[in-house]
Amino acid sequence: MTPLLEVNDLVVRYPAASLFGRLRGEAREVTVLDGVSLTLGQGETLGLVGESGSGKTTLGRAIGGMTPMASGSVTLAGLSATGDRDVFWGEMRRNVGFMFQDPMAALDPRMRLAASITEPLAVHGVGRAERRRRAGELLAEVGLSADFDERFPHQISGGQARRVTVARALSLRPKLVIADEPTAGLDLSVQGELLNLLNAIQVATSVSFLFITHNLAVARHVTDRVAVMYLGRIVESARTADLFAQPGHPYTRALLSAHGGAGAAIKLKGEIPSLKRRPPGCEFHTRCPLAVDICRREAPAEQLIGPQHPVRCHFPLAPAGGAHSAPLPPVLPKTARNQP
Repeated sequence: MTPLLEVNDLVVRYPAASLFGRLRGEAREVTVLDGVSLTLGQGETLGLVGESGSGKTTLGRAIGGMTPMASGSVTLAGLSATGDRDVFWGEMRRNVGFMFQDPMAALDPRMRLAASITEPLAVHGVGRAERRRRAGELLAEVGLSADFDERFPHQISGGQARRVTVARALSLRPKLVIADEPTAGLDLSVQGELLNLLNAIQVATSVSFLFITHNLAVARHVTDRVAVMYLGRIVESARTADLFAQPGHPYTRALLSAHGGAGAAIKLKGEIPSLKRRPPGCEFHTRCPLAVDICRREAPAEQLIGPQHPVRCHFPLAPAGGAHSAPLPPVLPKTARNQP
């Protein structure tokens, strides 16, 4: 089956040095994403996990056209940026919805919620009467009563603000929603309600989710597949059940250990390196307790340790024990359509 979304060898670079820094010989650019490739099917949820600074949010923004690409390609529903870029990014704006990390910051404090929810419709020329009708529909879809349309952001709770951002993301009936830390800052009961809502929407509409999170318990509950990012690269990806049962990369194992993983724990040492000074060889070797000389000299090639389970490591792990995540409120099961 043809994927809904294909990302191939995506590279993103940012300016790194000031004029004085350049005079001192500092690099002009820093590579934030380095050769990232992934696919996402219709009605599927792909989780992006990793520490802060691993490139998760930048990848989501690059896929949605909010951060320029230095090279690589993004293809959505068969349409690629390598063709007519104006047509492509116009389609991306219609077919990709965003849920931003801070819902309150994403809502204009001067706009009533109905106007915020339907702002994408206004941008695409939808009339006022139709926008008001759609605002009522969208509020109902996310479990909010019609009287919310006249409220301002300061009059709603954090959980309600998340629901409003879901409604806004769905306003153009997109094929893909990029959800950046959608459960951050919510207590467990509100997390469960929001995750159930997103699952119900996916079952009803077959929308795909790119689910960016540092919360492995959430990722385990709601994703079909997971990709693990470190320093702007995907170091491991697999079906969710396979990744939690048999994590192959030491970094993945360390993340799971920190969340109660079974078996011998791998503890991360130090901080994630600066993108301006990427370590040679395997970029994880400066923090990996299993690193040997080859890890410091040569970048590892990708190798399969199971069906659809690639790992970038010279010595991928295959621990006998699985990992156990922290409990969450029960989340409604996905339908058979969404199962791998």
